[in-house]
Formats: sequence, structure tokens, C-alpha cells
Amino acid sequence: MKRAIVVGTGAGGATVAKELQGAFAVTILEAGREFKPFAMNLSLLDKLRKTGLFLDEREIPFLFPTMRIRKAGNNMILVNGVGTGGTTTIATGNAMRMDRDLKALGIDLDEEFAEISREIPISTEHQKRWHPITRRLYEICRQLGLEPRPTPKMGDYSRCIRCGRCILGCSQGAKWDTRHFVTKAMSSGAELITDCTVEKVIVSDGLAVGVEAKKGWTSEFYPADLVVLAAGGLGTPVILQNSGMQCQRRLFVDPVLCVAAPSKRSMYHLEVAMPFVVQRDHYIVSPYFDYLSFFFHREWRYPIGDMVGLMIKLADTPNGSISKRGLEKKLTDLDRKRLQEAVALCRDILCRYGALEEEIFLGTVNAGHPGGMLPLTVREASSLHHQSLPDNLFVADATLLPEPLGNPPILTIIALAKRVSKVCAKLFASHSLN
Repeated sequence: MKRAIVVGTGAGGATVAKELQGAFAVTILEAGREFKPFAMNLSLLDKLRKTGLFLDEREIPFLFPTMRIRKAGNNMILVNGVGTGGTTTIATGNAMRMDRDLKALGIDLDEEFAEISREIPISTEHQKRWHPITRRLYEICRQLGLEPRPTPKMGDYSRCIRCGRCILGCSQGAKWDTRHFVTKAMSSGAELITDCTVEKVIVSDGLAVGVEAKKGWTSEFYPADLVVLAAGGLGTPVILQNSGMQCQRRLFVDPVLCVAAPSKRSMYHLEVAMPFVVQRDHYIVSPYFDYLSFFFHREWRYPIGDMVGLMIKLADTPNGSISKRGLEKKLTDLDRKRLQEAVALCRDILCRYGALEEEIFLGTVNAGHPGGMLPLTVREASSLHHQSLPDNLFVADATLLPEPLGNPPILTIIALAKRVSKVCAKLFASHSLN
């Protein structure tokens, strides 16, 4: 049986592993370890915050090793998950189809989205249990003509206990993440190797023959007939460049900025994250409690249960890059202009909610949806494979997305990874590679 190496267990990697196992003997290489939800008491952390011990966002991995933190230009913080399930374990479980730009290239993923709907429970069931504040914010947005929509979520929200830990790992199993796909792949025979950081793809006679990875203190070679990179928008480009394959300086990250106000005894940090979404040109707005700002931004001085906030997620200008030398990413003047427009809208919503204009404060600009450094074009619409890559080396994550989404990308990445899997299986079934 042909051997396939899949790098990463997030939205792309876990999907490919599940789809290919059986047609291939799949080995999944994950840089992190087994994911475990954050278990510390939030009230205790609230008390620790007042001691001033939390000085820098890069301290987060000491408390929660699953989160990896990087600093970019304009003091922007980049966050991604490292561990089984990748960033899906610390995402908010949103299931939003965002393939307009792919469809414009001629990539129709209707079949793949239909498959997803049969495999993953998706609903707006959480709406029945919304906090009164959420209902009030939703009504304000509706009255403003903003057309808010309940956010479809992946999982079984009848199990949700409203603990406010969506981005810290759902201990109740209410929120779906790609560990389900990893488990399914392994039950069919796939091998998972954790704590294994792939550094580069080894190429011989024009074909990928495997990958070189750090396992503990040593370097290991993992042979393969097929290699699929799904290490995420910050991981895959580095592996490609280490392997002598160039990417484009088109990194986008979907920056997030939260606008908040004091709200005595609101306990809004216990609400499901992003319960509804307002779609605007170039950004979205959604209710959200920003833990990053709460612990590390000096203006977030109120007790954890005494605030209410709105998230802005921006479709930023794709103008950055990452390599082994470091990260280059800054907000452009246009990005900042659009953020200011979004902030003004959030201030209006919060004032209508009852906040005082002078008491509204901003959070830390952060981002967690990197991608775009090897974007698909019309030329790759059918193959989903760049000509610059060996014929048996594929990418299956947000690195392929042609434009920033400014929206939750997980569902779209899963659909795209499903299509990549089909292309790989068909390619080898045709015996075009030996």
C-alpha cells in the first residue's frame, strides 16, 4: 500500500488523514502533543491578574501550552493552536461557508459541503439558550438594519453548560473539533505521531520522498509516496521555503479587535462565543469576550463578570510573510481605516445597549486566521496543485486561500481539504506516479 504523510491535525490535516486512510497507509505528524482543555479556575486567574504578574502575552503558553503566541507589527498578537486538533480546539466552533473567492476561480465545493453536513452536526441550537444581553444586542443590530444572523456551530450544544471556555477547550464535548476526524482516521489504521515538528520535505528526482522532522532532540526521516502539508498558514509556508520552494508575500491573518464597555454583574464571559454575526464589507461584528485583552490589556481593568464586548474581525490586506527568519506583518493604512469604521459601529451598538461613550474601551489587536502565501489561481482550479511543487506534494490548509475571508475559515478549509484528498486519491489511482 502506498504511504502518505499528512502534516498537521487541524482543519486541513485531520480531514485529509480521514479521507485518505485506507487508500493509503497514512502517518499523521503533529508538532504538538495531545490537547487538553484549560482547567484552571477563571476566578483565581482574575485575582492573579490584579497582582500584575501577567505582563506579556507571550506568557500564555506557560499557562496553556496549546496556544502559541507571536508578535507582529503594530503590536499585533498572532495566536494559533499546537496540539491534536490544531487551532480548531481553541476556535469558537463556527460553521460558516466562505468559498466565494474559490468559486470565482472555478472551484465548486458544493459536493464537499454536502458531505460535511452529513458528517458533522451543525446547528444554531445554542440560540435557545442565549444570555439576555445577547438577545438585546441582536435586537439592536436588527433595528439598525445590520441583518444579524445566528452563527451556525459545529457540535452538540445541548451539552453546553455555558462555562465561557469555548476558546480554552470544551470540556463537555459540546463543541466539535477535528480530533474527531483524527480518531476516525486512527480507527481505520492511521498512525499519529505527536511532538514531531516537520522541518522540510525531502525531494529526489523531482518527487517528494518523505519529510525530515524533529522528534525530541533528534531529526527523523519519514518516507512517503505522497506528502500533504497542512501545518497551517504560519507553518506550511515555512516548511515549503525550508524545502527550497518559494511562497508569495501575501500573508493575511484576519485581525481581531474587541470593543468593550463596563456592564455590572453581566457575567457575559459565560456566553457562547460569537453567538451571532453581522456581516459588513471587509469585516464582521460579533459578541465576544476577549480573554487575551482581559489578562494583558491595561484598560480591561474591570472584574471578569462586569464587562460586555463586541469583536471586529477584519479581512486585512494580504501583504505579509513568514519564514524561518521571522514574521513580517503589519496593518496598512487601509486596514486601520476599516478598523476605525468598525470601531465606530461597535461604539454605536454599545451606546444603544446603555454604555457611556466615555467608558467604552478597546482591546489588543490579535489574529488567528493566517493564510494566503500559496494562493490558488484559475490555473489550479481543477488540480489544486501548484506547478512549483513536486507532483506528489500537496497543500491542504489556509495557505491555499486566494483572499482573506474576514470570517471563520474552518468549514471552508475542511471542504477544500476534502477536495484535495480526492485529487490525491485520483492521481495515484491513475498510476501516473510510481
